[in-house]
Amino acid sequence: MNKILLIIKREYLSRVKKKSFLLVTFLVPLFLIGIYALTIYLTAKSFESNHAVVHLIDQSGLFAGKMNNNEQITFLEVSDDIAKEKARILNEEGKTFLLIIPPDMAESAQVELFAKETASLGVQGDVSNQLEQVLRDIAYAEAGIDRATVESINPEVHLSAKEITEEGEKDSSAGAAMGIAMSLSIVVYICLFLYGAQVMRGIIEEKSSRIVEVIISSVKPFQLMMGKIIGIGLVGLTQFILWIVLSSSLMGVASVGMTDGQEIRKQLTEQGLSGDEVQEVAKSQDGMFSKVTQELGKVDFQTIVITFLLYFFGGYLLYSALFAAVGSAVDSETETQQFMFPITIPLLFTYILSFGVLINDPHGPLSFWLSMIPFTSPIAMLVRVPFGVPTWEIVLSLVLLVGGFILTTWVAGRIYRVGILMYGKKASYKELVKWFRYKG
Repeated sequence: MNKILLIIKREYLSRVKKKSFLLVTFLVPLFLIGIYALTIYLTAKSFESNHAVVHLIDQSGLFAGKMNNNEQITFLEVSDDIAKEKARILNEEGKTFLLIIPPDMAESAQVELFAKETASLGVQGDVSNQLEQVLRDIAYAEAGIDRATVESINPEVHLSAKEITEEGEKDSSAGAAMGIAMSLSIVVYICLFLYGAQVMRGIIEEKSSRIVEVIISSVKPFQLMMGKIIGIGLVGLTQFILWIVLSSSLMGVASVGMTDGQEIRKQLTEQGLSGDEVQEVAKSQDGMFSKVTQELGKVDFQTIVITFLLYFFGGYLLYSALFAAVGSAVDSETETQQFMFPITIPLLFTYILSFGVLINDPHGPLSFWLSMIPFTSPIAMLVRVPFGVPTWEIVLSLVLLVGGFILTTWVAGRIYRVGILMYGKKASYKELVKWFRYKG
């Protein structure tokens, strides 16, 4: 046991003291905040630069003076010389379009929108919506229906989702749970491979440099394997804890800045919006941030963080044992492909299902069994946890995950003890079975 602890300490400290560890640990939260800020900035700039001018030729006579200009689009009624207008569109710079409405538009419901480049979905949607609104107004008038009366009839139902637990009732948010579940599935899928591959590469490097021959003169191969697995796993946990703390702090500061109402109003005024428009947009922005904060407040982040750390470490221990066995069986990283595919199938299968089956039916039989099988539970259970999972299911899943780790470690250890000293011979599945059965 003491030798395993020494190897764990060696693996942990050798990686934590590297400059790359510090850079990755502290730069990742800053990078995420930078992406967050850059996305908001570029989105705002895109709205500024995406203003479109649509030249309108109305051959039907139904739309004259009825197309409304806004901050995203301006309509200009022009002559009926289609060839001349097409030539103008071809020569003008910027987002300029030509909209031709045929005489039979009311019957055919077909129009043409010309541009030098394909119009964006936003422009096409805005034009279509306005044309449909004008036709709708005409239909209302012909049917003797007052549009203002129709628009005033706009009931809104606010559904408050509740969960009934043994402790009582609590608020729930399917939207926030879905977003968190998808994020967790991506993070776990990537990180299990990232840190498992580190174990495999470390073993291959020591094996190819023959350092391992010196190391196993002092410790048993199984002790060396377990030390490397646990040591690198602790490095991963350290990074995750630091990322959670730093990201939470930085996101809190960034959110305060982004929800500053005065700053939002100043930016909108600079874009040329009127006072009423500024108030309306700023009010909607404040409401959006308030709604997001309210929805996130319904999520049990403490349970999510704890289960994430447990399942990441448990899944890492299980899969890294298999990665270690692969690393001991080959002489270079290029030879690992034939062994990696069977290992990746359970994770890949669950990862794909997480975006459909698991999110849409987190409490169904398939979701339940995937969260119990050790090879799929690190992703499946983390997808289910934000939707609320009974404690007994989590405990049972963790017990099975630990049992799966013990089994895979035993299998990997029997392969590792032989493969770590094998050189120059290309391993196959038949060889791995032979090494596993080897007695000695």
